[in-house]
Amino acid sequence: MLRHGSAVGADLPPDEAVTVDAVADPTLRAALAAAASGDAGPARELLAQTRLDAQWERRSGCVSELAECALHSPGWLEGWLAASPEDPDAMLVKADLCIQQAWEIRTGHRASHVSEDQFRAFFTLLEDAVPVIAAAAELNPTDPVPWEVALTHARGIQAPREVFDTYWAQAVARAPHHYGCHATALQYLCDKWYGSHEEMFAFAERAAEGALPGSKLHALPLMAAVEYEVVSDDSTEDGPIGRARVEAAVTRALELSSWYEPGDPDAAGFRNHLALMLIFAERWTEALEVFRAIGVHARSFPWGYVGEARKEFLEFRLGVRMQVASQTPFFGRPQPTTPTAAASVPAPRSLAIAAAPPHEVAEAALMCGVSLRIAPAPSRMSYVELVPDPSPGRRATLAAGEELLTAVADNFTTGEKWPALVLRRTDDRYGFTLFLKGKPVASHLWDPSAPVTGHTEATATAQALAAVFPVPDPRPLLTLLRGTNDPARRQSELVTALKLPLVPAGFGERDEILADFPGAQLLARRGVFKGIRDTMSTDLGTPAIPVPRPRRWWVLRIAALTVMVPTAVYGWWSPDVGWYRTVVPTAASLFYTLQLRKAWAQRR
Repeated sequence: MLRHGSAVGADLPPDEAVTVDAVADPTLRAALAAAASGDAGPARELLAQTRLDAQWERRSGCVSELAECALHSPGWLEGWLAASPEDPDAMLVKADLCIQQAWEIRTGHRASHVSEDQFRAFFTLLEDAVPVIAAAAELNPTDPVPWEVALTHARGIQAPREVFDTYWAQAVARAPHHYGCHATALQYLCDKWYGSHEEMFAFAERAAEGALPGSKLHALPLMAAVEYEVVSDDSTEDGPIGRARVEAAVTRALELSSWYEPGDPDAAGFRNHLALMLIFAERWTEALEVFRAIGVHARSFPWGYVGEARKEFLEFRLGVRMQVASQTPFFGRPQPTTPTAAASVPAPRSLAIAAAPPHEVAEAALMCGVSLRIAPAPSRMSYVELVPDPSPGRRATLAAGEELLTAVADNFTTGEKWPALVLRRTDDRYGFTLFLKGKPVASHLWDPSAPVTGHTEATATAQALAAVFPVPDPRPLLTLLRGTNDPARRQSELVTALKLPLVPAGFGERDEILADFPGAQLLARRGVFKGIRDTMSTDLGTPAIPVPRPRRWWVLRIAALTVMVPTAVYGWWSPDVGWYRTVVPTAASLFYTLQLRKAWAQRR
C-alpha cells in the first residue's frame, strides 16, 4: 500500500475540486444567481422552455433548485406571482416552496427527535400547500411535476394509501417513466415511512424491468438497496431481503452507469449510491472506477447517512485507493488509466495570507510535505501559495478531506500564535477558511447558484473573524457573508475589512501568482527526517529565506567572540596550556565567526 498508494487513483480530480450538490446546468446556475439578486426573468424563461419542450426530468430538478432559492432568498417569486398570478411555472415553484418550508421546520430527523410544536407547524404548512399544488396541476394539466410534489406532500401529511395511489396514477398517466416521481414514490413505500422492505423492492424492480435501456429507472433497485442496507436496521443475514436481490441491484446499476459518460452530472446521483454499495461489498476496483466516473460531483446522499457528506465522500474515496493499492503486487505496477472525468474540471486555486513574516512562516512550514512559495506582504505578513510538484510526496498525494493548501495551513499554524486565512477560487465559487493554532475556526463559500447562508451561521462566522483579527464591529462582515452575488468583490472586500494585505492581482486567473512577486522565496519540499534536521538549523531552503536577527542575538555572539578569541590566542601562545583548553576556544571562535558572517550576508 505504501509503495503504490500515491499512484493508484492519482488521476482522480483533486479534493479541492469536489463539490456537493453543485448545480452543473449553466442556464440553471444563471437563473439561480439572478433570482438571488431579485430578478425572476431567467427563471421564467428556463421553466417556460422546459414546459414547452416537455423536458420533465430537467423541469423537476430546476423547480426544486428554484424553490430552495426562494426559501433562502425571498421576494423574487412573490414579485413573479404578483405580475403573473396564473403562470403555471411560478405556481409550480410556489407549490414546491410550500413543501420545503414545511420540511425546513420539521427537519429531517426521526420523529422521536421532532417536537410537538414543530409537528404542529409542519402539518399546518402542508395543509396550506394543498390549494397551491392543486392550482399548479390545473394550470398545466400535462405536467407530471406537480404530481411529484403531491407525492412528497402525501408522505409528509401521512396520507392513506388510497390517496397515494391516486396521486401515483395521475403522475404515471402523464409520464410513465419519470424518474423523479418514481424516486418520490419509493420513499413513501419504504419501511421507515408507510410501506415495507418487500413492497419497496418489488416496486423498484417492477419499474426497472419495464424501463427503456439507459433509463435512470434502472437505478431504483439500487436506491432500495441503500435504504435497506444503509438506512434501515433490518439488514442482516436472515433479513427480509435476500442478498441476491441486493447484488442484482448493484449489477443493474453498474450496467446503467456504462450508458453515461464519465463525469456526467445526470448520473452522479445513482453513481454516488453505487460507489457506497460497492464499498460495502468490498469490490474495491469497481468502486474506484465508479469514483472516476463520478468525478467532482459528490451528492449529499448517501454520504450524509454516514456523516458529513463531503468529508465522507473524500475519505471513502481515499480508502478505496488504499485498498486497491494494497492488492497490487509490491513489484507490480498499478493498472494505467486515462483521466477522462476530470478533463473539464475548473482549475482550483488557493492563496494563504499568514499574519507573520516570511521567515516565521517558513520555519513553521518546514515539515508540511509540499513545496511552497512565500512572499512578504505589508504589515509584516506573508502570502503563501503551493508550488506545482511533478513528483509530489506521498503525504501530499494522499491528503484527503480538504484542499491541499488548507491542509498545509492546518499544519503550519499548529503551535503558532498567528492566524492564516486561506482564500479559494474555483470557477465562480469563492471561499475561505481561517486557521488559528492548527484548527479551522471559520469558513465560508460564496456560490452564486447556492442559497444564501443563514443568518445564524453567517453571524457565527463573522464573530469568529472579528475575534481573531480583531474587528470592533462584525456587522459589515455579516453583510459581506450574507450574499452570493459578485463573490470576487465580496471576498476582496472581506480581506480589506479584516485589515489584511490586498489580494494580489491575478489570483484565481492563473497559477503561481507569487512567482514574480518582490521578495518571493521558494521553500522546497522536505522529507520527514530532513524537516526535523532543518528545524534545528537556520538554513531554511533553496534559496534560503532571510531570518532577521534580534539585537540580543548579535550582542551575545560578539561578546562571546571577545572572550573566546583572546583565550584561543593565549592557549596557542602559552606552552603551559593543554591542547584541550586550546582547541575548544578556537573551535568556538570559528563557530561564532561563521554565524556572524552568514547573518551579515543575509542582511545584505
